[in-house]
Order: sequence, then structure tokens, then C-alpha cells
Amino acid sequence: MSSPYSLKQRFVLAVIPPLAAFSIRALGITLRYEEVVGPHAKAPDDFPEPSIYAFWHRSLLLAVYRFRNRKIAILVSRSFDGELIARTAERLGFHAIRGSSTRGGPTALRQLAEAYREGYLCAMTVDGPRGPAQVAKPGPVQLAELVDAKEIGTFYVLPANAWVLKTWDKLLIPKPFSRVRLTVPNPVAPTLTQLQSGLDEAVRMAELQLRPGFTVFERGQASN
Repeated sequence: MSSPYSLKQRFVLAVIPPLAAFSIRALGITLRYEEVVGPHAKAPDDFPEPSIYAFWHRSLLLAVYRFRNRKIAILVSRSFDGELIARTAERLGFHAIRGSSTRGGPTALRQLAEAYREGYLCAMTVDGPRGPAQVAKPGPVQLAELVDAKEIGTFYVLPANAWVLKTWDKLLIPKPFSRVRLTVPNPVAPTLTQLQSGLDEAVRMAELQLRPGFTVFERGQASN
């Protein structure tokens, strides 16, 4: 079967993912995480398997490092850029399922549902692959309906010092040795309105002073 990619694209796919995975690990070990967890939420190291979590696309780089080498299935678009992301993520221990809200959506959701039933934690960037930024799409809600999940978790990852790319999602690239706040509010009911509220709360928790009742702990530099 012939490749869907040009010679130049195949070269990029051979070279960029291993370099990107190495760079993510090298940068990640310099970061120091402050993790803020709602009173009825699970801490990041205790996310249950199976479960469904949603987050914004701009936190993708930070999330991929923080949750590497765990039993996590992620949804990645079928575009060329998605192929780069998928191959990089797989080098960091993720199970990449190809599809999006616009291409291969139903098939991808069924594959995610199968991964969920096999015990995977399923994570989705709910404003991808092209936005609008920080507007939730129904993928996690549809997945929850397929697997009869009663709640959806949300989180947000915000570095204190970062480069912000001029992309639709304003992708965050943390500067070396930055402090990073990872926020996990209480899980929400599997409806689009509640999902948007949970994601907005995760952002508020990262950007504002903390309210009483939340658990805060630090996670120091991790091994790569």
C-alpha cells in the first residue's frame, strides 16, 4: 500500500517525533509542578483507570510530559500535524487513537470506548483540532454516553513563565525551570454545559488565588 505522505513528509515524520519526545523530556525534568485538587477530585497521580478527562489544547505539551508512561488513550486528529503529535505521544507512552470531530469522529469514539472498557484513562483536548479556543466540543460527553460513565474530569496546566505561540490555541511552551500549576476541579456531570463549566473552573483555579477547601501539594523534578 502506498504511503499517504510525500517523501518530504515521510522524512519529517521519521526525524521530528524522536527529537520532539527527547526535547519534551529534557525540558520537563526542569519544571516544578504545583498541583491543586478540588475536595471531591482525584489527585493527578491517582486518576482512576478507566475514566474520562478533558483539557484545553493549549496545555497539550505540558500534559503530555506530566502524564507520560501511563495507561492513557488520547484522541489525535488525522491531519499531518496530528500524525506528528501521535508519533511523538506514542514515544512518551500514550496510546494514540486517530480521529476528530471533523474526520473519523464516530469511529474514533468507538475506539476510545473500547480503550475505556480495556481499562484506559481517556484524555481529550476538547477545543481541537482547530478551535475555537476554550470552547468545549461534545466528544467527552458522547464518550461518556457510550460507556455509561457518570462523570467527566477536567484539568488545566499553566506555567508561570512560558512562550505563547501565535497559533489558534495560543499553545504554551514553558520556559526551563518554570513553576507549573496543574489544577483539577471536582468532576462534572456528562453534559456539554457542565463540561464547559468544569474546564472554565480549572482555568480559574490556575489563574486566581485559591479558595479554602482545595488541596495543594508540590511535585518536584521528575525522572525522564
